[in-house]
Amino acid sequence: MLKALDLVLFGVMVVAATITYSIKHKADEKQQEVRRLEAEIKLEKDTIDLLRADWALLTQPNRLEKLVNTYNAQLKLVPTEPTQLAQPSELPMLKSQVPQPAVADAADDKNAKDGKTASATAAVAAATKALATVAATKPAAPKTAAALPRTPAGGIAIPAQRPDSIKTGSVKP
Repeated sequence: MLKALDLVLFGVMVVAATITYSIKHKADEKQQEVRRLEAEIKLEKDTIDLLRADWALLTQPNRLEKLVNTYNAQLKLVPTEPTQLAQPSELPMLKSQVPQPAVADAADDKNAKDGKTASATAAVAAATKALATVAATKPAAPKTAAALPRTPAGGIAIPAQRPDSIKTGSVKP
């Protein structure tokens, strides 16, 4: 009987050792995968840092100014006027100008229990009226490219603009 019990315990020990080894092997594989992924992440972060440094180098104002001066005859670049982008009246309302909803009173609370909200309806009406007033006072939309005057060559005529008085960078060209 002792030999049969020894054989059973030996078999259990072999099965336990096999399971332990397979778990350890899978854990080692996962650890290697984690290390590989961490190395890839570090490489990507280093690449991003390098690209940011390259971008900073390429967009230095001194460099761009030299390029504009070099290729100005070919590109015919002109500074953008602030009025070409948007008028202040075309911007959305300030947060302080947005109408505030009316404060609910006790009668509105009773109506709210019934599913009727008179104050909400009044607030929506006030907001709609305020937006309609703002929309009515807005100037006409800016001219489109089709409505702008054309040059004899067919391009859009841009009025002559004064040179930019702001000097960029500390290195003189």
